[in-house]
Amino acid sequence: MGIGADFKQTELGVIPNDWDVRPLHEVAKVTSGKRLPLGYFVGDRKTPYPYIRVTDMRPGGVATRDIKYVPEAAYPPISRYRIFKEDLFISVAGTLGIVGAIPDDLDGANLTENADRISGITCDKDYLLHVMLSPIVQRVIESEQTVGAQPKLALMRIRNFSIPLPPTRDEQRAVAFALNDIEALIGALDRLIAKKRDLMRAAMERLATGQIRLPGFSGEWDRTCLEAIVTRAPGFWGVQKPSARCPKHAAIIRAGDISSDGRLVATASRYLAPDEFDRAKCLLDDVVITTSGNGLGKLWCSDGRSNIAASNFVRVLRPLKSRVAGRFLFYALRTSEGIRQLQEHTATSAYPNLRPTYFSSTWIPLPTLPEQLAIATALSDMDAELAALEARRDKTGNLKRAMMQELLTGRTRLVPTQGTHVQQAPI
Repeated sequence: MGIGADFKQTELGVIPNDWDVRPLHEVAKVTSGKRLPLGYFVGDRKTPYPYIRVTDMRPGGVATRDIKYVPEAAYPPISRYRIFKEDLFISVAGTLGIVGAIPDDLDGANLTENADRISGITCDKDYLLHVMLSPIVQRVIESEQTVGAQPKLALMRIRNFSIPLPPTRDEQRAVAFALNDIEALIGALDRLIAKKRDLMRAAMERLATGQIRLPGFSGEWDRTCLEAIVTRAPGFWGVQKPSARCPKHAAIIRAGDISSDGRLVATASRYLAPDEFDRAKCLLDDVVITTSGNGLGKLWCSDGRSNIAASNFVRVLRPLKSRVAGRFLFYALRTSEGIRQLQEHTATSAYPNLRPTYFSSTWIPLPTLPEQLAIATALSDMDAELAALEARRDKTGNLKRAMMQELLTGRTRLVPTQGTHVQQAPI
């Protein structure tokens, strides 16, 4: 399909005829930050001179919880290298391409030499912020960063970033407002998820250790060891292509496939011999634990998928159903006592390993099976609520990316041009 009469081809793709593409240096001034004079360091002692580091930067803004300060004696030589609330920053060393605005309480702060200041902005500032955070600029940063021990982003490269510009401030603001709204929704979801996650951790800590009891349950809990309530199965690595000896397809769990919060985030496609698969497969409510490496002690409770099996970097703990509910065990092992026991029974070396004493030590708190199931159900319900919120957040993030693609290229116009309706570019 050809380009319609209302659109033109540019280095950024198809945009409306009345839009422009200009290098960043034509719409703003880009200057570098400044390191402290030799012999001086930022610190926690509060002075009138806050200092923004790359570690404080987040996409869109600054995390102020751990802000450091410039000593009074070090301030005069770097006083010209400040950044203000009408400016933007961009990180240029270490983690590249973090772009954000300056909050009011950091107006006039000093800026690290590992970031550049974008000032004198002649277009809408929020619109420019969204462009700088969008794939339009971020893909350029990924492809053009200097290769070396510490990646750096050259000042001239930043000044020459291509910026798509609607013709009026009104249209720029309309785009920015739409993207600000969805960004605010994502931020609200992130805060709610963080709150729910904290509540989940607190409930897990109290319920899975007997600090609080669910209604209808009483009596003392037993303490036991893992080897008394589970059977252990080693994993197999398998091969990448099927063969006569290894025809059984499996999704293998490696140590890095389990997240720190107990989610299975990836698997590897492998083929095993049937007897190997039978020994390494994961059944519903089996608990998988990583037993070596830097990710030692991560846990996942099997959801019953039929082709999941363990690699030799993890172990399958199969609950003895007359003694323990797998889901309860999954939560009990993740409590602070479970983490302490894990640390106590880890052989520290260049490649950490879990000692056999982790399985033989008596420390697992064990209520009756009905109480275990009730606790597991309560915590699983909280987990499901948290997962639903995370899925909603991810869906909203995908919507934001789609909106960026539409709004920052003019495919969808929020402000009609004179004498026309809202336009859409050809797909």
